[in-house]
Amino acid sequence: MLLLMAVVGWAQRVVVSGTVVDADTREPVGGASVAMGSLTVVTNDDGFFTLKSHAAGDELVVSHLGYASRLIVLAEQPDGPLLIALKPAAIRLQEVLVMGGDARQLVLAAMERIPDNYSREPELYHCFYREKVMKRQNYISVAEGVVDMYKTGYRRAVVHDRTAIRKGRRLMSQKASDTLGVKVMGGPNYAVQLDVVKNDEFLLDADELDLYELKMEVPTTIADRPQYVVSLAPRLTADYALYYGRLYIDQESLAFTRAELELDMRDLLKATRALLVKKPVGLRFRPKEMSLVVDYRTGADGLTRISYLRATMRFNCDWRRRLFATSFAALCEMAVTSITSGADVQPIRGRDSFDQRDAFFDKVDYFRDTAFWEDYTIIEPTESLDKAIGRLLKKRTF
Repeated sequence: MLLLMAVVGWAQRVVVSGTVVDADTREPVGGASVAMGSLTVVTNDDGFFTLKSHAAGDELVVSHLGYASRLIVLAEQPDGPLLIALKPAAIRLQEVLVMGGDARQLVLAAMERIPDNYSREPELYHCFYREKVMKRQNYISVAEGVVDMYKTGYRRAVVHDRTAIRKGRRLMSQKASDTLGVKVMGGPNYAVQLDVVKNDEFLLDADELDLYELKMEVPTTIADRPQYVVSLAPRLTADYALYYGRLYIDQESLAFTRAELELDMRDLLKATRALLVKKPVGLRFRPKEMSLVVDYRTGADGLTRISYLRATMRFNCDWRRRLFATSFAALCEMAVTSITSGADVQPIRGRDSFDQRDAFFDKVDYFRDTAFWEDYTIIEPTESLDKAIGRLLKKRTF
């Protein structure tokens, strides 16, 4: 197994970067969690990551769903780019805790444990946020930023949770044909609404669960901890679109650790209401997909917190006089890079918070400086995104 490392330090600043791959196939592992002390980031689609810190860390902890975690002691690695191979994890199912195979009772038991398994005090989450829109296979807009997210304890609802943009930048195609004028769900506040553990109005409510058929699936592991897997599918109809998906529950603590959801597209009107915020008059909007991934991470204090969110939306648009529709895809993701706790944590003021009615793209500036992020830990863009930014920059003059 090859382990090469890139660690660069200057003025007490340390940068650690590398790639995470599958040990058997050598394919990149996207969405892997990479932690160095209190800092965390996720790998991009190419399995690449970069962590930045003002204090040298001793080790990295790398984990991903279904893989055994890796502990990398940085001092033991030679110079060069880091390549980390993760091995598929062996599954150990604690049958005594399966609760008779009753998936609903398992989920209800996990819901009862939420006040004990999750943070009880207000905290300030420091996050990196990115949203992208593609027309067919080409990027037409990219926006990204550093965001603060204030969260009250998990004993309270999400109504007082807020986000604020600390720093951001954007870029958009200048071609008139790429200007769509459609706004779909997303933005930094989406991380507040899609915190399925805390926002019980979204999914984890006893009455809401009655709408779904729940089944026990093959177990797996996350960060070396065995997980129950519960699948869900619409059982009844509602006035709004429901979801298909999976819930992952830690076998020992019964903490929800991951949610994978996909919107039911059988009723296009309901699906449209779930995705679409606004569109120009005369434009036909047809939803194709909405998928969500929400990850949680358990800290050294034994409490679990939201750590990563990704929402992917695909849809077709066309004007009524056109014969063929054009396909679009929108993606937003947010990764929690560090957390501030304690008495110094203050709520984000209303005038500083990001309003759910606002568009993130309209709140940040255009791309200019290649060293824009400085010491901030970000989600590294994929190679295709880098090329897209380069192409769009060549078409724009400042």
